[in-house]
Amino acid sequence: MKPPDGGLVSAVAEGSLAEEAGIVPGDTILEIDGRALRDAVDFQFYAAEPEITTRFRKADGGEDLIVFEKDPDEDLGLAFERATWDGVSVCNNTCFFCFLKGLPKGLRKPLYLKDDDYRLSFLHGNFVTLTNLTDADWQRLEEQRLSPLNVSVHATELALRRRLLGNPRAPDVVAQLERLGALGLRAHTQIVLTPGVNDGAALERSLSDLTALYPTVETVSVVPVGASPRLEAWSRERDGIELVRPERVFARALIATVRGYQRQCEAAHGRSVVQCADEYYLAADRPVPAAKRYDGFAQYENGIGMVRTLVDDWARLRRRLRNSPAAAIANRRIVLASGTLIAPTLARLAAEFADATGTNIVVQPVTNTLFGERVNVSGLLSGTDFARELAGTDAGLAVLPRTSLDYFGERFLDSMTVAEAEAAIGVPIAFASSLSEVAELMVEGPQPPAAGTAPNGMLWSDGAVEIPVDGAWTPLP
Repeated sequence: MKPPDGGLVSAVAEGSLAEEAGIVPGDTILEIDGRALRDAVDFQFYAAEPEITTRFRKADGGEDLIVFEKDPDEDLGLAFERATWDGVSVCNNTCFFCFLKGLPKGLRKPLYLKDDDYRLSFLHGNFVTLTNLTDADWQRLEEQRLSPLNVSVHATELALRRRLLGNPRAPDVVAQLERLGALGLRAHTQIVLTPGVNDGAALERSLSDLTALYPTVETVSVVPVGASPRLEAWSRERDGIELVRPERVFARALIATVRGYQRQCEAAHGRSVVQCADEYYLAADRPVPAAKRYDGFAQYENGIGMVRTLVDDWARLRRRLRNSPAAAIANRRIVLASGTLIAPTLARLAAEFADATGTNIVVQPVTNTLFGERVNVSGLLSGTDFARELAGTDAGLAVLPRTSLDYFGERFLDSMTVAEAEAAIGVPIAFASSLSEVAELMVEGPQPPAAGTAPNGMLWSDGAVEIPVDGAWTPLP
């Protein structure tokens, strides 16, 4: 790691202690109580005292020492340009299914950062492998109680996990999780499932090992391997492994396996613990589980429970419409654009929405040409894809998924701006994540996309992270 250069302030909350002290965007916090700050974790940890002495480098080049007296948990009201101020720990693995390896050229620069930093797991929810932890990292985990972490396991059998990670020195992840538990820390885990590699008996062992670690392991998700055509070709050529998509028979068998572990955990702990990605239920043509089985939706951003929240949101909205119809949204013509995976479910719900409101609403599936048609989720569609599919629409409004924009609501993956997409499509565009949000914008009109509510997307927005010179991840040619 490079020496920390402090946290550059990007925003100061109105009426906050920092604003009262004269802190402005462009200032940099360097120390709290004489301790140099390496990242936002240090800031949060050392600022949790009733009195702190801070050292700031002002935007004009001067320095200020400022003493804050406050409640221990009171926030100073600062937001930072990026989360780590001494660089980012990069990944030391060479997974054959690494999605970043298949990224095409020309996307936002932060997308090529192959991070594996436990601090970003704590702050932003990134999944990390724990293969690059030092003794100092373990000491910091214990001191600062960084929990929960999101951990990519993939397999608990050591030799198989090393093969999956392409790292012959990867440590035993079960022992690492036990060590976290001994420190009183918790983890959410994931298994990226590659048929023929870590399924079958290997998956059974992984699920058995991980559920035995509850409550240290709070959740276990099983998600399908995703691949662009170039990543598929690279994996086939380098490792002889076919990255196949979930098929109906496979998905149904997997759901049955997972359900068995869910029943065991529900009986023992009152929680499901193990969860399947939504894609498996859609591929199997099976209904997604009830909300209670998602254990608070801790892995929502990992594609776990998104369909359930969409369906339940519509059920609540439909009840409200029955009691108080919204005349303002009738007789409108809109198009909802989405990835091809969710499009059939969204079309069914949209038809019910249209019947309840008198709205002319059409769902337009959008094929992914940036990553390949196999990558079928809404959040990985580019502005170019939306413009291609929606150009010339006769709808009065095009509603796009909010997940397709960066954290700040400014750009698509291919760096196209919202304004550029709107000009290319030729009609006003708006962004939503649910049908209740669609109803709101039809009443109130399109609004500029707000910053995301989930912090894990912040890292991948332009200006939100500084890529180390040796940390860039070169895409395949």
